[in-house]
Amino acid sequence: MKVLVTGSGGREHALAWKLAQSDRISEVLVAPGNAGTAREPGVCNVPLEADENARLVAFAITEDVELVIPGPEAPLVAGLVDQMERAGMPCFGPTAAAARLEGSKVFSKEVLDAAGAPTAGFREFTALEPALAHVDERPAPMVVKADGLAAGKGVIIAETRDEARVALRDMLESRAFGEAGLRVLVEDFLEGEEASFIALVDGEHVLPLASSQDHKARDDGDRGPNTGGMGAYSPAPVLDSDVQARVMNEVMHPVVRAMRDKGTPFRGVLYAGLMISPDGAPRVLEFNVRFGDPECQPLMMRMRTDLLDLIEATREGRLDKVRVSWDPRCALGVVMASGGYPGSYAKGHEISGLDTADNSSVKVFHAGTAMNDGEVVTAGGRVLCVTALGDSLPEARDRAYDAVSDISFEGAFHRSDIGARALVRQQ
Repeated sequence: MKVLVTGSGGREHALAWKLAQSDRISEVLVAPGNAGTAREPGVCNVPLEADENARLVAFAITEDVELVIPGPEAPLVAGLVDQMERAGMPCFGPTAAAARLEGSKVFSKEVLDAAGAPTAGFREFTALEPALAHVDERPAPMVVKADGLAAGKGVIIAETRDEARVALRDMLESRAFGEAGLRVLVEDFLEGEEASFIALVDGEHVLPLASSQDHKARDDGDRGPNTGGMGAYSPAPVLDSDVQARVMNEVMHPVVRAMRDKGTPFRGVLYAGLMISPDGAPRVLEFNVRFGDPECQPLMMRMRTDLLDLIEATREGRLDKVRVSWDPRCALGVVMASGGYPGSYAKGHEISGLDTADNSSVKVFHAGTAMNDGEVVTAGGRVLCVTALGDSLPEARDRAYDAVSDISFEGAFHRSDIGARALVRQQ
């Protein structure tokens, strides 16, 4: 079987790497891929961008692709699955109508309300003055969110009313996020610990994957601006068996039922970003409709089941008949980023030490990389996710950081405390 993965990040490298291990897959094509997928056995890059939906459909048909696996969210929200399926091409993911769970935060809140699932209180606004008046009447901190997709940058945690006013002006007046910010939400700030709950959903059944947790803040101690994620690990101690049961009963099952009842059944990967309170109560911060990045990298390192089998079970509505086997070891990934990220950054810096870093317990997943005259160079903000397995979380962490120390490129930086919250809990 020939499969096509769309996207160019660390998530897509991890998915392609895992799929290439299947005995039933002859070739994994990645559009457009990166330098990591270009060097991966059994994987071939395709010069198409992940958001070129019509061209991707035509390519998949011409190349006799038998399954398409979209990586990023924007093409899903734009209807890639609908277009592929209309052309008779099997595609793994939610329809555009179901992908609104990520594409519109207001729609997500409506579904959560219909499901009776716990989440933060909020008000929505399309005009600046009423939004500013609301801010004047409520306590800080608060959270200001652009309704639509904003490349992971549309969520502002405002510690003060002034910070909230600036965020609202940026979105509603300056149009900092374009159409994504034409409607905004002002939410209550939730206390607790963030965690990622990622599951496969076939429209009726929910199959949870191993627990994971990422670090979104740029700097050590979870400080600095939010990013797409500076590292992740699996399993996540905060999601113990009791908390996971609550998430399934209070969030996942009710939301899947609510989506079905709305006439927009969800099929694909459903990722609930959660805030876990000190007493273990889960509350939904947001939904994503694809694998998380960088959570996908540790998950694929630990997954022993053939990913193709799970994708087919999801598409065929039989997730209640399958189970996932996991490596009992821990996995931890450290993101190496370009200087300036998540703001502006330079590209084209040569990366050294990649071959030294990879070994039986360590995999370097590429994200913002490209090939230039036979050399791997930087081509994005998040450049690599150095991921390691270990019998314990400290061992996985030490192996990952040892590998990070072997790699260098101009302007490189990374957090030095990935996994710290989990280690505190274990102690």
